[in-house]
Amino acid sequence: MKRIIALILAVLTAMLALAGCGNEQASKKTFTIGFDASFPPYGYKDGNDYVGFDIDLAKEVASRRGWEINLKPIDWDSKDFELNSGTIDCIWNGFTINGREDKYTWSDPYVDNSQVIVVKKGDGISALSDLAGKTVVVQTDSSAESALTSEEDNDTLLALTASFKALQRVPEYNTAFLNLESGAADAVAMDIGVAEYQIKSRGADKFEILGEKISSEKYGIGFKLGNTELRDQVQSTLDEMMKDGKFLETAKKWELENSVIIK
Repeated sequence: MKRIIALILAVLTAMLALAGCGNEQASKKTFTIGFDASFPPYGYKDGNDYVGFDIDLAKEVASRRGWEINLKPIDWDSKDFELNSGTIDCIWNGFTINGREDKYTWSDPYVDNSQVIVVKKGDGISALSDLAGKTVVVQTDSSAESALTSEEDNDTLLALTASFKALQRVPEYNTAFLNLESGAADAVAMDIGVAEYQIKSRGADKFEILGEKISSEKYGIGFKLGNTELRDQVQSTLDEMMKDGKFLETAKKWELENSVIIK
């Protein structure tokens, strides 16, 4: 009888433990980040996997907080709908704060970035003034597009854009570089970190970055306006990663150590 009772107790104990595990799994938060899957080195698809600097940071934050990470590639021009509908928890992918300060609840800036012009070597374009009469490509709804078209205190860049033969908008930078290589475009306006990655991967003998920058900016993580609770949770973990060296280690992995901002 004692053995039977002991067996019953053991079974009940195991069942309670399993139930506890089930409840723990059920209550585990899913952290969904929205990103452009063609924006290396911050976030992109490599084979069957999504990789990049921002992807690594988000995974580390989720791991430290005990959250389940959900990587959700999005159309960049649909990012606000995705965020406001609750499909994603934040926009984390080389996301520019400048000019959007009041549209999102932001993390602290963590990358200092600039907008630059990429051209083919030997095309005779060495300065911004040489872009007059040329076709320049930008990604739709990108920081480069904003820099070249914003009408607020932007007379110099608006005059530059007006000198172009055309400002060509494309959905992602792979198309932009294909247009540049084929001669369908003369230059690409883009983030310097992405430009450096693209040139390195496509051939440093083919392309170059003009010395004159279009503008400077800072990257942050964008949360739905008013969602300070989630922002504070993510920010506190990022601060921890900056203190213990994981943030800089990740930046070095993606060759972004000269661009990151460490508090």
